[in-house]
Amino acid sequence: MKKIEAIIKPFKLDEVKEALQEVGLQGITVTEAKGFGRQKGHAELYRGAEYIVDFLPKVKIEIVIGDELVERAIEAIRRAAQTGRIGDGKIFVSNIEEAIRIRTGESGLDAI
Repeated sequence: MKKIEAIIKPFKLDEVKEALQEVGLQGITVTEAKGFGRQKGHAELYRGAEYIVDFLPKVKIEIVIGDELVERAIEAIRRAAQTGRIGDGKIFVSNIEEAIRIRTGESGLDAI
């Protein structure tokens, strides 16, 4: 099993969700986040004063899937989230040793 974490632009969430559903994923977790990478934020003007917005709004998507779906899920996220501009985000993949469904006690792939 693998865990895929993707940090994307908020307005791309619906497109990414639909792309993942087409691949066959049944559940995702979404968290609102703030951050910056190479783009380093931007300057805004408020009541005549300029100030720097360091942390930009992002969305973090987390999914846990079987190894056989990993490549298709990564490609679906990448295609749906890409705008071609700086700040499109990142995808991280890590190993999951175990998953347990609290309600039934199922474990492994049955739990996801």
